[in-house]
Amino acid sequence: MTDQNADRGTIVAGSQQVFKGIFGRKNAAPTGIAGSKSSLSWLVHVSVLALVLLWVFPTVGLFVSSFRTGDQISTSGWWASLGTSEQNVVFRVADPDENRVADGDQFVVTGNFFDEKGGSGTITVWGTSSRAIAAYQAGDLAELKGTETITVDASGAYTWRGAEDEITGRGQRVFATITAPPEFTFENYENMLFDPSNSEGMAKAFFNTLTVTIPATIIPIVIAAFAAYALAWMDFPGRALLIAAVVGFLVVPLQLALIPLLKLHLGTGIGKGYLGVWLAHTGFGMPLAIYLLRNYMVGLPKDIIENAKVDGATDFQIFTKIILPLSFPALAAFSIFQFLWTWNDLLVAKVFLIDSTGQTTVMTNQITELLGTRGGNWEILATAAFVSIAVPLVVFFAMQRYLVRGLLAGSVK
Repeated sequence: MTDQNADRGTIVAGSQQVFKGIFGRKNAAPTGIAGSKSSLSWLVHVSVLALVLLWVFPTVGLFVSSFRTGDQISTSGWWASLGTSEQNVVFRVADPDENRVADGDQFVVTGNFFDEKGGSGTITVWGTSSRAIAAYQAGDLAELKGTETITVDASGAYTWRGAEDEITGRGQRVFATITAPPEFTFENYENMLFDPSNSEGMAKAFFNTLTVTIPATIIPIVIAAFAAYALAWMDFPGRALLIAAVVGFLVVPLQLALIPLLKLHLGTGIGKGYLGVWLAHTGFGMPLAIYLLRNYMVGLPKDIIENAKVDGATDFQIFTKIILPLSFPALAAFSIFQFLWTWNDLLVAKVFLIDSTGQTTVMTNQITELLGTRGGNWEILATAAFVSIAVPLVVFFAMQRYLVRGLLAGSVK
């Protein structure tokens, strides 16, 4: 017995040494087993954080820029909005014919650039030519033609002096470099939403976009739901080939079908209009819709459907009373994708909808036109872009809880 116990102890001790050598410590759990924490979990967390920041930073930057002035946007990034910024601006002296005052045998025009133009700041250097904007320091006297002189101090106060025939016409221009404090304004939104030159076109484009997006989201969902049920639970010849075709259509480039589809619309009399763009979005969104919904419906409990058939329910009754209520997460997931894609679309709208009259223009095209006609007004463009993403953000946050459930449906059996 003593020898047997000794042998048994030797075996146990040897086993412990083997496990210790393999796993690095006594009684350590083997890696790679379900339920154990992976040593690379930190990499997953860092990757998710990086993706979130990549999505959040542009949105925050667009939101901050929509409240900044054009001069601030053109000279510094949105991340510098809370600090002072250095800007190059152009001032013009007030109209001399209305503001000049006699001073002996000369005339003088005085004022303050910041009071007249708006804003605030401190002038560091200035000049009277765009080629030498740093020719003078704040408070220096600049000699112009004849007896004409001008001086500008750091606060923006100026004095333009000269003979009667010199202090006339348009006011003298001054190019200055200023240090401006942080400034935020609602004027960008006022110009965009209430200025007739902008608000009328943007409001019409907003309702045109809703007219395109809502039907283009509902139509493919309805059709794809019927098709997905048939491919998931109905036996008929060629079902496997149809499923393979749906997967194949997922990789077909949208641009490849634009011109042939437009020719088909023109040939059948549909032309360019709301009906044409609805059908185009329906066709381009159908493969993804059928794929997502079919994967979800296949994962539903088979017993429920078989019991319904035993009770005499038809396929239509099973689809409307059982499948659709249970498939709501997948329907919501696709509706988010389709709504966002259709709302932000420009290419399909350009090809199938927008005409020369501009009566059916959408928001993406309206913003593009602002970029073409008012390319220097970055504050207006930032405001218009943020207004355009407001509705998709509301839709996403309202339905995002169904997004992951719908996307992962059917991936695990």
